[in-house]
Amino acid sequence: MEILIRVQLSIDGIGTESVGHFPVKVNDFRKDPDWTVAVIAYQQIQRIKYDTGYRKTEILKVTYDEKDIMELVKKVTPVIKDDLPF
Repeated sequence: MEILIRVQLSIDGIGTESVGHFPVKVNDFRKDPDWTVAVIAYQQIQRIKYDTGYRKTEILKVTYDEKDIMELVKKVTPVIKDDLPF
């Protein structure tokens, strides 16, 4: 399944928009559609930040199916596995 996500950002004060279709796991989407899309949008924003050299980035709006999920995207944090023996 694919979903259309629209991300509006301000990068160093310059507005930009990224729109694209992203694959979504159907089971995850059925359990919690907003959170599932928020995680995918967060990953897309991280890619944009990487591509732009991690300049100051502000999330202005994140939508899918005309639902604003910006606040959920701001709550997403990366999960870091700690496999170190100490």
